[in-house]
Amino acid sequence: MVKLTRIYTKGGDKGLTSLGSGKRVPKHDPRVDAYGHVDEANAAVGLARLHTKGAADAMLARIQNDLFDLGADLCRPDAKEGDLRILESQVLRLEREIDQMNAALQPLESFVLPGGSPAAAYLHLARTVARRAERAITSLAESNPVNPIVIKYINRLSDHFFVLSRYLNGKGKRDILWRPGANR
Repeated sequence: MVKLTRIYTKGGDKGLTSLGSGKRVPKHDPRVDAYGHVDEANAAVGLARLHTKGAADAMLARIQNDLFDLGADLCRPDAKEGDLRILESQVLRLEREIDQMNAALQPLESFVLPGGSPAAAYLHLARTVARRAERAITSLAESNPVNPIVIKYINRLSDHFFVLSRYLNGKGKRDILWRPGANR
């Protein structure tokens, strides 16, 4: 358990921050950028949770914890035995939840626009931030070590947010569908 003794450390006052290993890197380092996007996705999930309850809220609570695990994984490129890592079981849990929710949804007839309900709108925001995090992580992985399960998890996560948004929109009945060229 991490114990914070004070809110500010002044350690970043010169534009550097520490990775989980203690190595100092610029705050604009691609690894820091990647886990910063993950943190932003987590904040968007927190907004969605203001509008959820029951099973949906429990799923999102687990996802928020997973996102902290994912950030911890990303901030330790030099993994050692016992370091916190995203696991295949976390990806499989997302897949099971997606499959269960998707089975109850009406088939899609068009692209879905963000909205319908506050929770769905915030989940679409979380989805787009997760996609940005995925782009940053895959870019990082081209030249730096990244746990490959991290990439699977973040990819599956944006799908989860999309399906959950539809599920919370009356199982797709309140989805706002794109009407190409409708306002010409």
